[in-house]
Amino acid sequence: MSLNTDATWADRTVKALLLIRILVRWVFLSEGIQKFLFPDSLGVGRFVKIGIPWPQVMAPFVGVVEIVCGSLLLLGLITRLATVPLLIDISVAIYSTKIVTLAKNGFWGTLHEARTDLSMLLGLTFLLLVGAGAWSLDAWFAERRGATHG
Repeated sequence: MSLNTDATWADRTVKALLLIRILVRWVFLSEGIQKFLFPDSLGVGRFVKIGIPWPQVMAPFVGVVEIVCGSLLLLGLITRLATVPLLIDISVAIYSTKIVTLAKNGFWGTLHEARTDLSMLLGLTFLLLVGAGAWSLDAWFAERRGATHG
């Protein structure tokens, strides 16, 4: 009697995908909301400090993107598409807040500060490649399309 049956593996994979979606969504939704709650330290003020152009426009724009796309990831709705703006978002964040300070903070200091950003980058890349999984609206819509076209 083996514990690694295909059904057990599939069940674990579905749960793992959901956990990754929750993790990535949690960080982006939280950060998006905080850009509005704490504009001086995490929104417009932060964007001014790190040199993002048009901070009065870009901070709210990025906040909305993080909230909307983060929520789409949780629902598993247009998951692969929703990862693209967030991948751009996190890439800019890594560059503007970690790479440019590498000389000042050193290699290990930068890695320490970048741990969440790098985790989000890898989580988003994973979701882009794999999709949302069976417990998602993407899967539900695909099943419905198959039932109506099959």
